[in-house]
Amino acid sequence: MAKEEERTPEEWRELLRATYDYPEEIEDQPRRRRRRLRRTHRQAERERTAAWIAEQRRRESLRPATALVIVGAVLLAGVLSRYGPDWLGGGEDGSTGVTASVSPSPSADQDDKPAASASPADTGSASPSPSASVDLSDPETVAEEWTRHYLTRNPPVDEEHTAAVRRADPWAMPALTENLANSSDPAWDRLVSRGGVATVSAVTVKPAGADLPPDTPLRVWRTVTATVKVKGYTDYTEKTVLQAELTNSGEGWRVSRIVGV
Repeated sequence: MAKEEERTPEEWRELLRATYDYPEEIEDQPRRRRRRLRRTHRQAERERTAAWIAEQRRRESLRPATALVIVGAVLLAGVLSRYGPDWLGGGEDGSTGVTASVSPSPSADQDDKPAASASPADTGSASPSPSASVDLSDPETVAEEWTRHYLTRNPPVDEEHTAAVRRADPWAMPALTENLANSSDPAWDRLVSRGGVATVSAVTVKPAGADLPPDTPLRVWRTVTATVKVKGYTDYTEKTVLQAELTNSGEGWRVSRIVGV
């Protein structure tokens, strides 16, 4: 496993984008009491996150620009947690279902050729598959499926990195999908420059180390290691290590944050 590099400002912003999911016992309360309990829950979440980030700041050397980003994000998170539900119309029923349409992952074995020499038939548009029921009951399975679909890429077929984001969407929180779709992807650019097609041959999911927050009934962290095979101008295999946060919304587990992409 490669030594973890210093986190970038974007990765710190991802860690501070909390998605508040409330326990069922809170949601079952009357409206007025529910609002008070939600505020208490959000405050506890913010304090836990702030304590963890403070520990990370002691472990890692922060650049001045990174520190300013963190301070600004904390202030913004506080404002949104206080007034966000009212601004957005209350958000009383924000749950999502567990059934989604899953597009097929592009294959790197089309005639066993690099992408640069693929035939026109190989580079056509991928046909969508019928809707399939997505299992969100187990965080390890969710982390594996999200990683496998996100890192499987065929630039001639996908055309843009957002195709992989959409394939992984059934296992992700909407905020994570939106953030990845609207951000640049250096790994995609590197794959295109090498004329490569990437497939995931293996994924292992393990509990995160002690430097990440401990598991709770609603939120867990997992270390995900993917073996990615690339066929292109040069064939090679690489390992990608991600730190994934998974959140249980009451409808199942979904990936809510990713560190390492």
